[in-house]
Order: sequence, then C-alpha cells, then structure tokens
Amino acid sequence: MSLYNVLYGCKLVAVFLLWLGFHGGDNNTGHSHAAEQHQHTTHSPVGLEQVVLVIQSQRNSFHARRGGQRKVEILQQAAQLGQGVPVVLLLHELSEYEGDWSILPTLPYLSAFFSQSASWFFFLEEETSVTLAALLQVLNRYHAQEEWFLGRRLHDDEASIIHHYAFSEDPSSFGYPDPAAGWALSKPLLQRLAERTQHEPMKSDFTIDLKHEIALYIWEEGNGPKLTAVPEFCTQQRDDCATTFTTYLPNCGDPVNKEDVFVAVKTCQKFHSQRVPVVKATWEKDAAFLEYYSDVTDTSIPTIHLGVPNTERGHCGKTLAILRRFLSDAVPKADWLLIVDDDTLISLPRLLRLLRCYDPGEAVSLGERYGYGLVHSGYSYTTGGGGMVLSRVAVSRLVSSGCSCYSDDAPDDMVLGMCLTSLDVPITHSPLFHQARPADYSGALLPLQQPISFHKHWNTDPVAVYTHWLQDTHPRDEL
Repeated sequence: MSLYNVLYGCKLVAVFLLWLGFHGGDNNTGHSHAAEQHQHTTHSPVGLEQVVLVIQSQRNSFHARRGGQRKVEILQQAAQLGQGVPVVLLLHELSEYEGDWSILPTLPYLSAFFSQSASWFFFLEEETSVTLAALLQVLNRYHAQEEWFLGRRLHDDEASIIHHYAFSEDPSSFGYPDPAAGWALSKPLLQRLAERTQHEPMKSDFTIDLKHEIALYIWEEGNGPKLTAVPEFCTQQRDDCATTFTTYLPNCGDPVNKEDVFVAVKTCQKFHSQRVPVVKATWEKDAAFLEYYSDVTDTSIPTIHLGVPNTERGHCGKTLAILRRFLSDAVPKADWLLIVDDDTLISLPRLLRLLRCYDPGEAVSLGERYGYGLVHSGYSYTTGGGGMVLSRVAVSRLVSSGCSCYSDDAPDDMVLGMCLTSLDVPITHSPLFHQARPADYSGALLPLQQPISFHKHWNTDPVAVYTHWLQDTHPRDEL
C-alpha cells in the first residue's frame, strides 16, 4: 500500500473522529483571550516528544530535497540533545492534495493523529533553522492547555490591497506571523481550528497571503487569540534565538545563462507610451530574448500582434497564444518561459540565480502562489502580475493537453492553474515574486528578502522602485 493511500485513509478517519467529538479542546474557546493576558509558570514542562514540527515543504524535487534535509538535521539534533524525539513531518507528504500548503486542510489530520501525544505544533519553512533546546524553553513559557498562537509579529504599515484593506484605520494593530521565523499553535487551539474547518464555510474562496489569512482565521473577528509575539523566533541570528532563517534565494551554483530564458511581455496599444518605456529603462537590457505582445503591431517598440483582440482583464487568449509561440520555430529555443505584464518590475539576474535550483527537465510552474477553494477542494495557481515562470516541459504539457480558455478575457493565471492541477503539475511558490507594490507589504519583511519582482505602477515611481529594490549594485559578470 502506498504512503498516499495510508495517509488519505488516515485523513478520512480523522474527519470521522472529529465528527464524533474526538476533540478535547472544546472547553478552551471561552478563555482564549484570558490566556493572552498572562503566562502560567506552574505547569508541567513539555518535552520534545510532545512537539510536532511541520516543515512547509513543496512537491517540486528541489524543495522536497531541501525539506528532507531539514528533517534529517532536526532529528540528528534531537538525538544529540537527548531530550526526546519530536515528530517531524514534511507538508507535501501528508497527502497528494495540492492545497495542503494552505495549512487549514491538514488540521483535521494533525489533530486526530497527533494531539493525543503532542502539546505543540510548530510550522517552519524549508530554510528555517531550529535550536530545539531554545524552542522548548520558549514553548514552556506558555501553558500548553490554553489557546496560544505564537510567532514573529509582522504588521501592515498602510492599508494593503493584498489584505483587502483590512484594519485600514490602524493597519499596525493586527499582527500576523513571519513564516521564515516559524510559528506555533497549542494543541487546544489546533483542535478547535480543525473542527471549524469541517463545519464552517470560508469567508473567501481565495488564498492570497497565507500568513495573514491564517492569522485572521485564528483571530475569528475577536473570538480567538491574536498572535503573541515571540522575540526568540528570529530571521536574523542573535544569541537568544530559537529559530533563524537563511534565504529564499539559495546558492545553487552559477546562474543559468540568460539565453535559457525567453521573456514574454503582455501589453496593449494604450500602454505603449506609458508602461513599455519603463521596461526599456529598467530591466529589458538583462534579457537575451524578449518580445512584446500587443493588440497592434508597433515597429518602434517592436510589438507582435498574435491575432488575439485586447481584453480589459484576464488575457487568457493572449497567454495561450504565447505558449504556442514559445514552442514554435518562430522564437529561439529556451528552457524557460517568463510571462509578465507591462507593469511588472523584475530582476532578471536574481531570477537566473533562482532558476539554477530547478531542473528544466521537469514540469515546473514557479512564481507567487495563490489558491482558489483550497479548504476542501480547489486548485493553486501562479498569480500573473508578479511573473509566471514555466519550464519548456510544463509549456509542452499544457499545450498538448488541450488546455484552453473559456473566453479570451478569462483570468489566464487561474486557467493555467486549473490545467496544471489536472496534469498533476505542482505550483511551486517563491515569496520573492510579488503581485503588488513594495508599499503593500510589511516594512519588516522586504528588507530581509532579495525580491525578484513587483507589480503595478499605481501611485508610485516605478523606476525608483526598480532602482531601490531590484537593481543589484554589483551585478555578477556572467549576467
């Protein structure tokens, strides 16, 4: 019997057990707020065997390998420490459901199969390092029988479109966890959340910024706990840190050659004089092969008319035409296709460094991952504004599968996501791609990244954004 069949059966049992009332955390919902006001010091200490660590790994071979390495490192550290052995899980192995990355679908399984022995559930990225002894010290400051949501606190500096302008009157009042530093749920809280996912519909079908949406779901409009800030959950090294983070842009060797990437820029006539000059003034010079696709032919740019009429939104017809052209003899053959909007700002040198980590012989879809209807079913997709990267293998599978648009103005990124899901091609996430402007993200988050892209020129100077956030001051010679 396959691992997937075992885990899938376990998930079904988990749901059944929850339905029968197999959740000891019901009596904790009423005092979650009181739990945030004080810390108990007279409770039995938690050992490592009472901690479940969930590495938020991905199915792509590079990420699966990195997640596996992190798991081995944690278990080796536990053996040397001699204070018990934690449960260490790889998120992408819990089931074959692509939507597990959104966390909520996994909670019933985690609750039913680990809450009898576990007191804490700790979630971390593949590149998050954990000092287990320090983690135990942190967790033992909090009473594990109460509802706790712990993490490194981020907040919005201004009302953000990616958070639907939530808390617009005081954006900094609401905190959400930095996933790079790790975040923790106590058992009673996880159990209650697991039950909610089975009985309550989500308020939105879309998953856009997971860390913010998880915090909103837990807070439950004031009925659940807010995030408790833990200074020992770190992204930068300090002596007292329980966690630290390396980078979302790992060194996998020399960058791929810029001739290995074909760049497709979607534009239209009304933006030829507004947006295209920005591309030419900033990042076009770093592309070996680049074409502009428009609704008219303009030799001064130049643009190519693919025979698809312009649409105000969606652009699915144009994007499918780009995929077919990429596979044709009309353009140079390249391993990778990058599709961007004419108001996308991107660092191609950083992208070339990132692509070295991935195998172009695999079907790869890479970018900022969003989701639709993920709690019980649904699909993931790479949001288009931040840039969609596809390997030639992925493009070939999409085109040969007959993937099509239900209309020319259908949302191209979502249609591609549905098609890739049907082909069992995972959507690989990198938080270095950004669907929005720098101002739409936490000021504590971006300085620790090496961003690859941003999107939208609205109320900003795009050249200044590119220069500040995306232009390397000392570009590497091979780029």
